[in-house]
Amino acid sequence: MIVCSCNVLSDGQVRACLQPGPGCPRTPAQVYGCLGCSAKCGRCARTIRSILRKALDEAAAHASHPSPAHACSSSCEASCSLGSFQTTRPSEGVAA
Repeated sequence: MIVCSCNVLSDGQVRACLQPGPGCPRTPAQVYGCLGCSAKCGRCARTIRSILRKALDEAAAHASHPSPAHACSSSCEASCSLGSFQTTRPSEGVAA
């Protein structure tokens, strides 16, 4: 499914750039950078953020020691930016 019509990015492309480790994108802007483009109209940011959250939740479920503060492998925990990504709660109604 196309999630960004400006850059013609699919949900599969977004998921493909999500690899465990310190270089893993944690924000829509980092996903754009990983895919070699930039946001244009920004309407896809909310969908990309949703894909990121779902992938991080799945990673936490499969991690050897799942932790709400860190969903990557333990080897990247010290340098991971996941903590700064999870600063807002979905119930706060923060706009994309």
